[in-house]
Amino acid sequence: MTVLSVDDPEERFTGLYDRHYRNVLGYALLRAEPAMAEDLTSETFLVAWRRLDDLPDPPLPWLLGVTRNLLRNQRVRRLRSDELVARLAALSTFAEGDVAERVANRQEALAVLAGLREQDVEAVVLASWYGLTPEEAAQVAGCSARTYNVRLHRARRRLADALRPAPPFTFFQEQA
Repeated sequence: MTVLSVDDPEERFTGLYDRHYRNVLGYALLRAEPAMAEDLTSETFLVAWRRLDDLPDPPLPWLLGVTRNLLRNQRVRRLRSDELVARLAALSTFAEGDVAERVANRQEALAVLAGLREQDVEAVVLASWYGLTPEEAAQVAGCSARTYNVRLHRARRRLADALRPAPPFTFFQEQA
């Protein structure tokens, strides 16, 4: 049997976890669904483990603050995702051409955009739909204009790759 000292990080973390797990979980359960509350609690203690040497005394208010911030961040991500889906759904259709073709093209474009990473969609939307300059789009995205240009280039490449039709499948290769 190994004797752990008070200075042992594992022992300190175990004591912290044992003393405060129920309180942190209870706080999270008041604000989120049970599965999400358990995830938030786990993330909170992961942050606590990483910052174990910086924890204030008493640690419970700090732990609850971390849980609150994690919950807020999840809500912000979900709202952004919901807003993006709503914006994509509100896209206008083309003025000319066959109605069936417009619907098929729009649905394909929406499906491809929905499959891209959020950062890629944001880069394309800011440039194409809002017509922002790279400097303006970078300000919105919270990065430098150079970083935004790289993101936009990569996003456009991923979008083009996703929209490119797959080559037809053949069972036999042609012989020369």
